[in-house]
Amino acid sequence: MNAIRASVRAYENWLRDEIGADFVEADLEEKHRKMRGSAFAFLRATYWRWAETILEICPELADAPEVLAIGDTHLENFGTWRDSEGRLIWGANDFDDAAFMPYVLDLVRLATSALLARASGDPPAAEICRAVAAGYAAGLATPAPVVLERDHKWLRKAVLLPESERKAFWSKFDIKTGKPIKPVYEERLRAAMPDPQGAYHFFPRRAGTGSLGRARFMACGEWRGGPVLREAKRLTISAWSLRFDPGAKAILAETIATGRCRAADPHYGVKDAILVRRLSPNSRKLEVKTAIDAFLSPRMLALMGQEIANCHANDPDRLSLLQQDLRKRRKDWLCNAARAAAAAMIGEQEAFA
Repeated sequence: MNAIRASVRAYENWLRDEIGADFVEADLEEKHRKMRGSAFAFLRATYWRWAETILEICPELADAPEVLAIGDTHLENFGTWRDSEGRLIWGANDFDDAAFMPYVLDLVRLATSALLARASGDPPAAEICRAVAAGYAAGLATPAPVVLERDHKWLRKAVLLPESERKAFWSKFDIKTGKPIKPVYEERLRAAMPDPQGAYHFFPRRAGTGSLGRARFMACGEWRGGPVLREAKRLTISAWSLRFDPGAKAILAETIATGRCRAADPHYGVKDAILVRRLSPNSRKLEVKTAIDAFLSPRMLALMGQEIANCHANDPDRLSLLQQDLRKRRKDWLCNAARAAAAAMIGEQEAFA
């Protein structure tokens, strides 16, 4: 058995043991199909493998200062939500693998995902990496949430769904009958609804890529004249912690999601390894397949780099340390690392397929 297949088997066995009855065996076929489909999807599906190998691929990254980082950073780890003031916010919205690690890894993984997602090598790797690095440096200098109510008109136009797509979004969840789900998930979903005693339909959901194999449930219904929707998903410790701190127990998703430089989603919360959040046309992930050119534009990549800085800036005492380390790195450090990581991912994806 080659190394990647052995790694896949070992991780899936660990996950079975770790979450027990919350492991969804039927998801694995879909996950493996996606892994075989493209190197970009393979990267998304195998964060644990990234944690196992990235410091062997790029050993020069190991000495960078550590921060509480996103971990599983990639082009599709960004989306929109409404904050406590009702403002439309854009930013990173998946923190399942948040952990303390060298800060540069979030930048390298984002740039690697961009290299894998582009078609025919366009835009150039150097252009992608310059944009990400410049955005990150700017974000460290002045960390602040990306609020779309007044600024970033170009991004607001790109992320707001037209009426036809809003209708299509809700039609996906127009469920008339539900299915029994585990009491703990129903309890969490009801507690997250505006009326916990309301009449809701509950059902399992298959979604995502890296999280396939973990229990995921939905609750939908009507409240005061319109639809409401919540999702609950089983979490584990970060795969980074599994590799470098196997005794760790803390799930840090909510800690980084609610950091001081972010306008957090008030409906996002983690309790006892279950994440609950609101879904709506304004609270959703953005997908590469719908607008790859926009995802790979320099201003979008720069904004993604800036958002990574917003997440890293939760500890103000670390900011100057990160800036000092960034200044001393060679001009092409990010491009070299992303190219090496992308080549490794392509090789492993081909070996797996």
